[in-house]
Amino acid sequence: MPPRPSQPPARPRAHPRARHGLLRALLALPVLVSVAACDTWFGASEEPPLPGERLPVLVDSRTVQADPELKGRPVALPPPTPNDSWPQQGGYANHAMHHIAVAENLSRAWDADIGAASDAHERFISTPIVAGGRVFAIDAESKVTAFDVEKGERIWDTELTPDEEDDGHISGGLAFDQGRIFATTGFAEVIALSADKGEIMWRRPVEAPMRAAPTARGGRVFAITVDNKLYALDGEKGDVLWTHAGVSEIASLLGGASPAVDSGIVVAPYSTGEIAALRVDDGRVLWTDSLSSLRRTALASSVTAIRGRPIIDRGRVYTISHGGLMIASDLRTGRRIWEKEIGSYASPWIAGEYLFALTNDAEVLCLDRNTGRVYWVTPLPRFEDEEDKKDPIVWSGPILVSDRLIVAGSQGEALAVSPYTGEILGKVEMPDSVTVAPVVASGTVFFLSDDAELTAYR
Repeated sequence: MPPRPSQPPARPRAHPRARHGLLRALLALPVLVSVAACDTWFGASEEPPLPGERLPVLVDSRTVQADPELKGRPVALPPPTPNDSWPQQGGYANHAMHHIAVAENLSRAWDADIGAASDAHERFISTPIVAGGRVFAIDAESKVTAFDVEKGERIWDTELTPDEEDDGHISGGLAFDQGRIFATTGFAEVIALSADKGEIMWRRPVEAPMRAAPTARGGRVFAITVDNKLYALDGEKGDVLWTHAGVSEIASLLGGASPAVDSGIVVAPYSTGEIAALRVDDGRVLWTDSLSSLRRTALASSVTAIRGRPIIDRGRVYTISHGGLMIASDLRTGRRIWEKEIGSYASPWIAGEYLFALTNDAEVLCLDRNTGRVYWVTPLPRFEDEEDKKDPIVWSGPILVSDRLIVAGSQGEALAVSPYTGEILGKVEMPDSVTVAPVVASGTVFFLSDDAELTAYR
């Protein structure tokens, strides 16, 4: 599947009428976020408080601010265009999907059960994929199922668990290329299946389990193991063409980021915060860089893993780490074009001259792709119980469809956010908690909830 072509010159689309929401419900119900403050810890203070301005010093204080010079400047996006497939994690192999078109008013078209649900021990860490009029999903026990995109009817399902195994089900995910589905698993195998019938075509053992989906393009499959080794495999036979070893990491986040591929280059993100750009043909290293931030605000942020997928777009690579750094690099040389102290576990989204990101501090923001300057920042709810700071919400996304950014949360809600102003436009209830980002193809938005329900809105 070729990468999504460069978008036409952007035309101003600031403050459009609310006509392209996820659902009417997404546009009808405003979401108000309140922040409660408390001046005392236990009981009343015996002495009056000291005079002066009080500034937050806790590690969870929000730190990203919009650039004052950009205040009031309109955001101009390219017009939305349709896409008929979503063959990889992040869309196409370069992870640049821009502005996707969907119908003006969407409603639930169908829902289907993909198998074993996500729980505390076996988690969903990858999205479904869509290709050839089918949507493919892998459940929490490594079963792959194919459904018809139009009606949601089950076409086939295939168990990937080896006969001698009974655990290790946290899989990497799926990718499609040239009529095959490629799956990475927690059993240290890359597996190729026929997209037509689900038959296993080959299994390739590797040296360690995988917690990130593969990327497939041009007859090659690229997969990263938990010990930071990149494998390039032949898509037809499963032969190992070359490998690249990053630095091993003891502590990391659950899950990982899929490589990005474009213009004969594969960009591999590792759990150490390192990225490596290599030639697709022979694995020769072109450049490497590290996204370790000098600033540390919390113990968790010391994990520098790259959990969000890098984006290759118009000769640049955009990468964000959990440790608190986002950078734009030249694809050929690795030269940093800009950097910003922003951390995220989620994948950013590019459209025209703008980047959209979801931060570790539950903020959605819009940046200039050329400079990294921030246009707007919108805080999202951080806890299901905001008053007592209980039950943290895990947000996934964003995706951009017809003038709406969509983010989904572990509290069972999806929000629509204006990409032009950051205004929260509305919300819709999901069947259950959602911890992986939605995907879009053939005018349909697909959500996979933690109870293993795949829901299509069209």
